[in-house]
Amino acid sequence: MPISEILEQLHFLPQRLAGHIFLSFMALLIGGAISLPLGVWCSRRKQAERIALTVASIIQTIPSLALLAAMVFAWGKIGWFPALVALVLYSLLPMLRNTITGIQSVDAACLEAAQGLGMNDRQRLRLVELPLAAPTIVAGVRTAAVWVVGAATIAQPVGATSLGNYIFAGLQTLNPVALGVGCFFSAALALSIDALLGMLEIAVQTRSRKMGLGAALGIVAIILSPFLISLLPLGQTNYTSHGDRDLATASQFDDRTYIIGGKGFTEQRILALVIQEELQQVGRKVELKEGIGSAVIFRALETGQIDCYVDYSGTLWANVLGREEFVSSPEMLIDLATELKADHQVYSLGTLGFRNDYVFVMKQEKAAELGIKTLDDLAKHADKLNAVTDIEFWERPEWARVRDIYQFDFKKKQSMDATLMYGAIANDKADVVVAFRTDGRIAAGGLVEIADPARALPPYDAILLASKRLVEDPVAVDQLLKMINSISTDEMRDANRAVDTDGSPVSAAAKRIMPKK
Repeated sequence: MPISEILEQLHFLPQRLAGHIFLSFMALLIGGAISLPLGVWCSRRKQAERIALTVASIIQTIPSLALLAAMVFAWGKIGWFPALVALVLYSLLPMLRNTITGIQSVDAACLEAAQGLGMNDRQRLRLVELPLAAPTIVAGVRTAAVWVVGAATIAQPVGATSLGNYIFAGLQTLNPVALGVGCFFSAALALSIDALLGMLEIAVQTRSRKMGLGAALGIVAIILSPFLISLLPLGQTNYTSHGDRDLATASQFDDRTYIIGGKGFTEQRILALVIQEELQQVGRKVELKEGIGSAVIFRALETGQIDCYVDYSGTLWANVLGREEFVSSPEMLIDLATELKADHQVYSLGTLGFRNDYVFVMKQEKAAELGIKTLDDLAKHADKLNAVTDIEFWERPEWARVRDIYQFDFKKKQSMDATLMYGAIANDKADVVVAFRTDGRIAAGGLVEIADPARALPPYDAILLASKRLVEDPVAVDQLLKMINSISTDEMRDANRAVDTDGSPVSAAAKRIMPKK
């Protein structure tokens, strides 16, 4: 494993570790501030105890990713806030349950002794019950900490920065280095916090101030670790050549920071870096928020949480405008530009020049064996074939349109991560894949495209979208306009292939499609 690749990944560690620590510790602090007083109150009220534990248990049964998604819809925001709310909810049960159990387990003789000494309820709680219940309560905090640190890794799809950025990027780009770095530091963080809280638990049991101080210092060291790591001479990305600064950058917009969004697949990561480089060429500060879910990224742009990203005309047509009728590509682009500006205050800067349509593909030899060249041919065999696609296609109107026009359905339909579906067809676990036209793995895997003569699938022109805040900056817009019609479908496919199958860094692939000077 090349050291240079590890160092390049470690360059991102301070920011991602800081995001992970912030989410985890804030969730535990807020969760503790809710659970501990509530647990004390419920410990003396049986009905309240049942209700509180039932609600906390129901929350715990919700899959963590679904809880994160629910918070996005509930608050209408992406980023750290919905992730933090979800993690707080996720932390409640162990701390609440252990607080109740700890207080209810205090020896009755101790309570009688406290009463005999004339203590009132508040004194008894402060001087007898809480000290005796402390080991059980700390054990609950310890359990919650492990849960929260683990769940924070999946906060990335809602736009929160965490160590999960490594894991999702590694999965999407089949990059074992990124995956390994993310897994290693996630596990190290969880084990370290668990060990320190274990020390604190023993310190409480043995009333050892020295051990308690050691645990507290260790926790402070973890909190400060991102800053300390940032002082190390870690690797730099090889995407630092910005060239000469444009003279026109000396403007009122120089101090603005623009946030560039991207969905969770290779092409979006490449394009986000290209946009970043273009804006940095004219002196603008840029932050990246990658891996945002397809369903929330447009909403993030509309509400000003990001300033620019690339989406596709077919996706916007169906998901944002709610249109189902089939129209030509020019008509779709005109309607999109008009309605996005009028109804959503989102601006289309133009198309990038390539299309990333959905396409049905099969192994070349399998298609030849069955005589399948078009979707009409596929319809004759579909009831005997297994098909896989990304996690959303079967729920989209495009599939309903294909199914209705060609009158077929598959024997078995599966959804999975886009990266894994190519492995499924390579290992004969699937017969048909619904892929993306610019995916370099189509040609690399010996797959052939099945023609769509009825044009049931809409066009997916890549469109550069910008917020109102960004289009107010003429220098930035002029620079971004250099991307318009600058990338062909073949160029985009080659860039994707370089990352997905050749193992090239995303930054290197971005350089290949940068607009020419």
